[in-house]
Amino acid sequence: MKENNIRGGDAPIKVELEANKNYSWCSCGHGDQPFCNGTHRKEKATTPLTFQVEEAKEAWLCTCKLTKNPPYCDGSHNA
Repeated sequence: MKENNIRGGDAPIKVELEANKNYSWCSCGHGDQPFCNGTHRKEKATTPLTFQVEEAKEAWLCTCKLTKNPPYCDGSHNA
């Protein structure tokens, strides 16, 4: 993780993801969570992770930025 990245939160956020829609998950922790709002540019932090899902689904997205399965929470915030 880059030195100027921060934890965006201490717990995952539940979201409804739409099929075949592009999402930009915040990987730096700055700004609103869990999606990118462009704050990484000002903070010179990591760029977002762009992803999409094939089927609509409910998911828990990581805010602590410690997950080993981005953008999804893997429980690393409990460590």
